[in-house]
Amino acid sequence: MRTFRQLTAFVLGLFPASVLAASAEWQRFVIPSTRTTVEIPVTIFSNDVDLPDGGTGRRFYTEDRRADLTVQSVANPQNDSPATFLAKKNPPPGIMYKRVTPNFFVVSSIRSDRIWYNRCNRSDGYMNCVLINYPATEKRQWDDVVTRISHSLAN
Repeated sequence: MRTFRQLTAFVLGLFPASVLAASAEWQRFVIPSTRTTVEIPVTIFSNDVDLPDGGTGRRFYTEDRRADLTVQSVANPQNDSPATFLAKKNPPPGIMYKRVTPNFFVVSSIRSDRIWYNRCNRSDGYMNCVLINYPATEKRQWDDVVTRISHSLAN
């Protein structure tokens, strides 16, 4: 028997995510060790499955696993600027969108027919990040969801 949340996630999966951003159930997720917070649409990312590689946090998936969201805090012991931190991570070639400020960076591109979006905010000793992957064919449907998640990331 499916739970109400699973049924809601299934039904919501039938509609464009942009329509769902306003009607989705959003909850604040916290990484206790770094006090990083972010709003997550739990009716879209209904499966909290595992720990991310290389950081503290969680990875979430849609019911059908076509999209995923990782929230993590990555150690930044030298307190590198976002530009330096990003350069040290050797981002893949072909970045289509890149914005770097003294407080955060955002990079995004397409790989294997999927959009990957990565935003990291600088905090004392950490970079607090959200990474979102979703089908490139659904870009417009995901825009509002990605924007709300990204803008809610706080240290």
